[in-house]
Amino acid sequence: MSRIIATSTAVPPHAIPQPVARRFALDHFRDSGLDLERLAAVFDHAGIDTRYSCMPPEWFGNGRDFGESNAVYIDWATRLGEQVARDCLTQTGLTPTDLDHIIFVSTTGLATPSIDARLANVLGLRGNIRRTPLWGLGCAGGASGLAHAYRAALADPTARVLLVAVELCSLTFKSDDYSKSNFVATALFADGAAGVLVVGDDVASDASGPTITAAASTTWPDSLDVMGWNFDSAGMQVVFSRSIPKLVRDKARTNIETFLNDNALTLDDLAAFIVHPGGTKVMDAYQEALPLPDAYYDGARTVLRDYGNMSSPTVLFVLDRTLRENTPNPGTNALVTALGPGFSAENVLLRF
Repeated sequence: MSRIIATSTAVPPHAIPQPVARRFALDHFRDSGLDLERLAAVFDHAGIDTRYSCMPPEWFGNGRDFGESNAVYIDWATRLGEQVARDCLTQTGLTPTDLDHIIFVSTTGLATPSIDARLANVLGLRGNIRRTPLWGLGCAGGASGLAHAYRAALADPTARVLLVAVELCSLTFKSDDYSKSNFVATALFADGAAGVLVVGDDVASDASGPTITAAASTTWPDSLDVMGWNFDSAGMQVVFSRSIPKLVRDKARTNIETFLNDNALTLDDLAAFIVHPGGTKVMDAYQEALPLPDAYYDGARTVLRDYGNMSSPTVLFVLDRTLRENTPNPGTNALVTALGPGFSAENVLLRF
């Protein structure tokens, strides 16, 4: 098996209260032709109090080309990635040269060499470090990265695997895109980073943490248009369908119960539900679909309230909060789950 021995989270310096984001959006979109009086309600019902951004709000009001925004992405992805990596190492008493494998997850910018190569330099990782950059997984990336770390440590029981997920969703804002999707994105998306240190069975560690016992992916056919990005000369344009909550209600329970049944478990065997909080409508849909106690959703809703939707790291923020504040009893199980482009689901089973 593989074991989690450390988790860490980080956000950039600019806190943006939801009323500030609302005022920015209403001013920026005032000549868009959208029904702003109706759309503005999305800020009030998003379940978000505060978000964080690598740049101050006024930076986004001026037109930025993709090259400029992407340069900021590379800078801040490296900074935040280094921060969560060093924190994971400090927690466990390990040094950078103790790491055998680094997995880097992101979708909101481009870099070649990839950010994991840059982290290898700033952290001082070994020259033979194994690197796995994962791109394009969107909101499912944190859970998928955890599954990849699990499999890497399962294949090599002596491995110490560092997962780093960083998203700078704010940088994908296009000032010349006056679509409804871009408006709604200003109410939801945020910046953040998370790290998870996973080790194989043969690695001795005094750090406590759950065992990862299983992982599975699901991709539904003919659903490519549900969420993702469009690309043009100016950069990335967010795509997300109004059908996502309905898809959660229609598919989540069967998908999760099938995964649990494959591991001789049922929903009643879960002591914690670590879900990516895509938004309040998505959270409501999960609660309608799954017969779990309302308290099981508190962690996800708290992360959404305090940080917004950071895409891939968000579910790892929920995991970090669960491990620090509401750790399940020994011998119990927890599910990490997230939905993303594809349209897809990632499920990871933990045992405490």
